[in-house]
Amino acid sequence: MSTTTTSSFSRRAFLGMAGAGFATAALAACSSGGTASGGGGSMKFWNMPWGGTKFNPLDKKITLAYKPADGLPDVTYQEIQWSNFTQTFASAIASNTGPAVSSGGGTQAFQYAPKGKIAYADDLLDEWKKNGLYDDFLPGLLDAMKTDKGYVAIPYNLDMRILWYNKTLLDKAGAEAPTDWQSYLDAAAALKKIGVYGFSLSSNTSGGNSFQTLTGVMINNGGGLFDEEQKPNCVTPVNIEALEWVVEMVHKGYVDPGNLGYSSTNTNTQWSKGTCAMGIDVPGLPQNVTGDVQNQLALGDPLVSAQGKKGALYFPNNIMMYKNTPSQKGSEAFLTYYYKHMSKLWTQNTGIGLPPLKSIADTPEFKANADNVKLVNVWQPICKTWAAPGGTALFANVSLVDSTPAMTTFAQQVLSLKATPKEALTTLQSTLESQLKK
Repeated sequence: MSTTTTSSFSRRAFLGMAGAGFATAALAACSSGGTASGGGGSMKFWNMPWGGTKFNPLDKKITLAYKPADGLPDVTYQEIQWSNFTQTFASAIASNTGPAVSSGGGTQAFQYAPKGKIAYADDLLDEWKKNGLYDDFLPGLLDAMKTDKGYVAIPYNLDMRILWYNKTLLDKAGAEAPTDWQSYLDAAAALKKIGVYGFSLSSNTSGGNSFQTLTGVMINNGGGLFDEEQKPNCVTPVNIEALEWVVEMVHKGYVDPGNLGYSSTNTNTQWSKGTCAMGIDVPGLPQNVTGDVQNQLALGDPLVSAQGKKGALYFPNNIMMYKNTPSQKGSEAFLTYYYKHMSKLWTQNTGIGLPPLKSIADTPEFKANADNVKLVNVWQPICKTWAAPGGTALFANVSLVDSTPAMTTFAQQVLSLKATPKEALTTLQSTLESQLKK
């Protein structure tokens, strides 16, 4: 499976840009391994712990096996922890002690590009059009990286919010696996009769991600948060209709009332204990639960919404290049090497998210997991980013909704029934507009 994180939204949120002024001397030492071979010293590659315990050791081995051409720098490797990673990057980049190439938050490159810190990837992608790498990306991924000034990053691994259900509990309730919104309500009603909740949600203010679920449901109905001009456009009929579907489940008792205090860890416990049997969750849910439930979970099909649409929220995590590099040619050469040799991160089951390349998705090792195949072939083509419905490409202002207090408040208003869907969307719209003006 793709990811083993229980609350992976923190991996994409890129908040705290105000912390850029708080540089710390310790960050200057953030590199390890390798020796300089020209080009003004070694380049730094910073990567995150995207998978399990196998991921970073293998990733470091792949990185340090890079042999640069004459005159180009070699590469050092540094694992950057998710804890305080926003401050780590902001401080290092502000003090010019940051990496030449890195992964990081999924919207990170879009925030740093307007500040003049990102080296656009257009020249690299032109080169990849010649060697076949460009055409190897899954549909729509590169489009998500393109701005009016160029490509700010390269897609790296994919996370998405998808439908899971416990087939054993559905059978016990005499319910069919849902295929649309109405059949989902029918299955949830049947589950309630056997004392099982039908819609898993975590809305804790510090460890929940129900705002992702709600956004995904709106996207499912043809909606979302931004228009074609990349401006917030929350209060729409399709968004209201989507949230009313969720609110109906809250009213009818298909949602655990305790969800407002739940983190993703709590919902994993719900799944494990069999007190909840359906929900929108991470691709790595089977790895996050325990006991017999691991074998009882089934990956559902994308639901057909009230508007006859299919859609889901996903996060194209990426790798970016920085202008502060010993050699831009060196950065590009390393990434060409890395993308040609990174397949082991998936074929050796390190727990990283879904691969961006068709060639990796087509390996026997990856295809051995039927859920992986379904995620790539069925779910990924209907997924959309935070930019929906107005576009595919991410942009700086999506940071306003990517795991922010405004979104947490929005979700809690909806799920606590303290505001109608329209009222909650109106409040969110006002909040986003006020933040845009700052």
